[in-house]
Amino acid sequence: MPAYKDQVKGTWYTQFYYETWTGERKKKFKRGFSTKREAQAWERDFLDKQQANPDMLFSSLVELYMEDMKSRLRQSTIENKKVMINLKILPYFKDLSISSIKPTHIRRWQNKLLKMNYADTYLKTINNQLVAIFNYAVKYYDLKENPCHKAGSIGKKNATEMQFWTREEYNQFIPSVANKPNSKVAFEVLYWTGMRIGELMALTPNDIDLDNKQISVNKSYQRINKQDIITEPKTPKSNRIIAITGFVCDDLKKYMDMIYELEPTDRIFNFTKHFLTHEMKRGCKLSGVKKIRLHDLRHSHASLLIELGFSPLLIAERLGHEKVETTLNTYSHLYPNKQNQVVEALEKINLESN
Repeated sequence: MPAYKDQVKGTWYTQFYYETWTGERKKKFKRGFSTKREAQAWERDFLDKQQANPDMLFSSLVELYMEDMKSRLRQSTIENKKVMINLKILPYFKDLSISSIKPTHIRRWQNKLLKMNYADTYLKTINNQLVAIFNYAVKYYDLKENPCHKAGSIGKKNATEMQFWTREEYNQFIPSVANKPNSKVAFEVLYWTGMRIGELMALTPNDIDLDNKQISVNKSYQRINKQDIITEPKTPKSNRIIAITGFVCDDLKKYMDMIYELEPTDRIFNFTKHFLTHEMKRGCKLSGVKKIRLHDLRHSHASLLIELGFSPLLIAERLGHEKVETTLNTYSHLYPNKQNQVVEALEKINLESN
C-alpha cells in the first residue's frame, strides 16, 4: 500500500484503483496528508469501507449508516441523529475498528454517560442509537455480533412521571396568553386536538373545514438549518381528519380573518417552535401553572380523552398513532384500574347461572 510525497508542497498523497459495488473499476486520488502513515491509513480505511470489511473504523461505519438512512428517514430525524452521534458517540468510538469494540468498551462509554445526569429517557435514546449502528454493521458488514447486547442497556423508555395539564390547569393558563391571538389559538388547537407541533405549524386554510368542523392533517413543518421545510407527517397513520369543537372553529375563523391577505396555501401559524416555547414559559409564569413541554399538550389531550372514557382505539386514531399498542404503552398508567369491576361482573354471571 504505497504513498507518495508531493515534493513541491511537502505533503503526502495516495492514489489507487478500487472496484465499486456495481463492479466498475475506478481510480481514487487523495492529497494533503502530513505523513506517509496518515495517507496509508486513509487508503486502508477507504478500501475497508468499499469491501464491507469489519476492520473499518467506527467513524467510517457511521458514514455508511447515515448515507443509507438519508433516503429512509425524515430530514429532521437525520439531523437529530447527526447531533446525537457527533456529540455523544463518535468522540469515544471514532478511531476504533468496529471489530475491536468489545462489551467492555460499551460499558465504559455507558458509565461516562451515567455521570452526566441526563434524563433516563435521553440515556435510553443515545444507547439505542449505538445499538442501531452496530445492528447495521452485523446485518450488512459481516460483524459477528453486536457488542451492545452483552453490555446491556441504560436509561428508561418512558419517563417515570408523565407531565400534562388537567382541564383546570389549562383553563388557568390560557387567559395569560390571550393578548397574543396567534399564541392563544395555537395552544387552543394543540390542547383540544392533540396534534403534534410540526402538524400545527404546517396548517393552511385549505386544511381547515369550518363548515364540517374538522382539520385535515397531511403534512408537517420543520425548521432545519435555518430553512422552512414541509414534509410528510411522521407516519402514514398521521394523515388523518380531526373533528374539532365549535368553539375551536370560532377561534380559528376569527384568527384567520385577522391575517392580512391570507392565501389558501399560506401557513396559518407562521412562527417557529422556539417562539411557541417562549410563549408557554411566559404563560406559565403569569398564571402560576406548572411548566410542561409543548409536546406535553398532546399528552394533556390524551389524558383528557381517557378521563372522559374514550377507548384506546379512538384515541390512537385521533392522535395519529401507527398502532393502538403505542397508545396503550404510552398512557396505560392513566387508565383506571377496573379489576374490581371485572370480578363483580364475573360474580354476577356465576350467580345467574346457578
